[in-house]
Amino acid sequence: MATNHIEVILSRQLADCLTIPVFLTDPEGNLLFYNEPAEELLGKRYEETGQMPVSEWSTIFSPMDRSGNRIPPEDLPLVKTLAHRRPAHGTFWIEGLHGEKNEISVTAYPLIGRPDRFLGAVALFWKTVEP
Repeated sequence: MATNHIEVILSRQLADCLTIPVFLTDPEGNLLFYNEPAEELLGKRYEETGQMPVSEWSTIFSPMDRSGNRIPPEDLPLVKTLAHRRPAHGTFWIEGLHGEKNEISVTAYPLIGRPDRFLGAVALFWKTVEP
């Protein structure tokens, strides 16, 4: 990992233990890690993609609205959290690298360490299930 802040290390450990997909970024938006459930949804193992800059991960998974229009990176919850350092939430469609489309809900929150250090952001996401 690029940083050794304990909060980032522990966040990665937690993400690795969860059954919901998780992204972890540094303060500049570089993707530091995504867990196995995210790999399944995105269609690519983290070991195959490795760390990615925000310009890559915010477009590679093809985020789009219900009508199929591309969503600009600045409108994604995780990018909003990185820009404003506060939680954000949204629901949209992605096309994974395996070609499968899924509607997902994303909740992102800033990772703030002591003493008030901005260390990046975490995004939790899951497939949206229609009733």
